[in-house]
Amino acid sequence: MDTAPETRALARRLRQALTLPEGLLWKALKALRQEGLHFRRQHPLGPYVLDFYCSQARLCIEVDGYSHGVADRPERDAARDRWLASQGIETLRLRTGLILEDLDAALGMIRTAVRTRLGKVD
Repeated sequence: MDTAPETRALARRLRQALTLPEGLLWKALKALRQEGLHFRRQHPLGPYVLDFYCSQARLCIEVDGYSHGVADRPERDAARDRWLASQGIETLRLRTGLILEDLDAALGMIRTAVRTRLGKVD
């Protein structure tokens, strides 16, 4: 999939400026490598930069703060999710509050989504 150079440059900048919830989640996602799961942070794809992406499961994880619920952001997020779905990628949206308050629950949701996408449902 083609990604514009501007989108790639933005992804590089965003990797250097993770928010606190993104940083905590990134550290936890790196630990999942022991389980054979690999995630990329601030991954450019088409016109978008995905917060986290697991190519094995074709799963995008988005960390949504307050701004994702105001103005036109919900509609823009929905359009983005539809575009990703058209590419065969599922989006899992996690509230920043969940990550800050219960990181284990957030990881449980991610593990479940990955297992479901990989057809390994218990």
